[in-house]
Amino acid sequence: MWGDEAVTYRLAQRELYQLWETAQQVDLVHALYYAVMHVVFDVFGAGLLSLRLPSVLAMAVAAAGVGLLGSRLAGPRAGVAAGLVFALLPQVQKYAQEGRSYAMVCALIAWASYALVVSSSRRGRWRWTVYGFTMLLACLLHEFAAMALAAHGVTLIVSRLPKSVLRAWSVTAAGVVAGLLPLAIVSAGQSEQVSWIGEPVRPYPWLAAVMVGLVCTRAPLRSQGTVRLTALAVPLLLLPGALLLIVSLVKPIFVDRYVLFSDIGLALLLGAFLEYVHRLPRYSWTVYVAVPVALVALAPLSSSLRTPQSRSNDATTIGAAVRTEGRPGDGLLYLSSQQRTLTAADPDDTRLLVDIALARDPVASNTLAGVEYPAPEIAARMKLFDRIIVVRAAGIHAPEDPREKAKRDTLLHHFRAHTTNEVNGAGVTLYTRNIAPTLRTGHQMETSGISINRPGASLVALHDHHPIGNQLEEAYSSTVRMAPRVRSNRAKWC
Repeated sequence: MWGDEAVTYRLAQRELYQLWETAQQVDLVHALYYAVMHVVFDVFGAGLLSLRLPSVLAMAVAAAGVGLLGSRLAGPRAGVAAGLVFALLPQVQKYAQEGRSYAMVCALIAWASYALVVSSSRRGRWRWTVYGFTMLLACLLHEFAAMALAAHGVTLIVSRLPKSVLRAWSVTAAGVVAGLLPLAIVSAGQSEQVSWIGEPVRPYPWLAAVMVGLVCTRAPLRSQGTVRLTALAVPLLLLPGALLLIVSLVKPIFVDRYVLFSDIGLALLLGAFLEYVHRLPRYSWTVYVAVPVALVALAPLSSSLRTPQSRSNDATTIGAAVRTEGRPGDGLLYLSSQQRTLTAADPDDTRLLVDIALARDPVASNTLAGVEYPAPEIAARMKLFDRIIVVRAAGIHAPEDPREKAKRDTLLHHFRAHTTNEVNGAGVTLYTRNIAPTLRTGHQMETSGISINRPGASLVALHDHHPIGNQLEEAYSSTVRMAPRVRSNRAKWC
């Protein structure tokens, strides 16, 4: 389970009213998806299977939609080929097994495209209603699906359809935009969520797909009906990624999964191209050779996409590393605070550790990663511990955040790195104090509203109950039953 999946896993287990309150502050663009997964978890229980199965089923539905779309545009053989090609594309395989919204968006756009083709050749308001509802649902699952709506507009324009069809699409598209507008306006205030997307932008897989698709258009592909296959497939393949790249000239925002639905256009073009080659008397045999060869060539890649190393991080492994490095009562620190989601896969991994910087947990604060104390208080609390487990995400830093600066400076001046466990996407480091503990048996010290009394006692808030006290009470109760080695060291806990 990687970091984004861990976010889905934790948020989908919140109550619907909590999800709504969280969406007011962060991740509004995924709120509908979290609500859907909340229902799935209620019915089937929370687990890795129920987390990922909806995406698997959605991609199967998408492949069926691509096949049906190809069959209507270029014949049954092209449709079957397009559906099979779509299912074999590496990006499709990758996100078919991921607990995020991209597979569902892909399925909805595939079937919205089919509804568009049908509506353009047959009269009936209900067909346009189906198209509009499907597109709106896709856009509410992920706002960038609106770029598929723009691609559909280009398709109708280049197909030179009657004005009545263009008028009907315009009215439907306006309804979709109107339905999406409130979400877009509110979520614009949460744009810091994509601040992690840095330079340089690397659109190489998308560019490769575009090149392959354009090569396919050089062949005389079969097309039937009022909408040509190339008129639908090329804008869907080219336009969404191009729009994101243009925006990225001002602010980096291009991520390949945001335009995953562009693979629908690529699959249609490749399916029609295979059908064209099969029609050539002298080269029809090459299709029967090329398909097995492609399957064999894709086998290693398909296998690697099913390993943890295919993701930017692995929350399950990171959490296990934290559990291995930590002892009950140790401090836990995240650099930066947003990396708290990297240990969200299993709460038991951090249950007996004390999250030093955390003032309000994610559920109580209706956030993804909780709310942290001010920088001076974080530094003071860090100095109360002899051992701190630090989770640092690879390549992610927040140098201008005073809280993060306080964490780094305190670690630098008062602690030393003891051991580091490099796992997929993060480093888990055990820090120990440079000097002997300042707290002695029977000594009492007060700081930031926290009182530390006898050895092994919990931290008790002077202002009501402090969350750190509950954690340490649980840690202390557990250690009473642990080995004598741990029991003998409990006087050092804070």
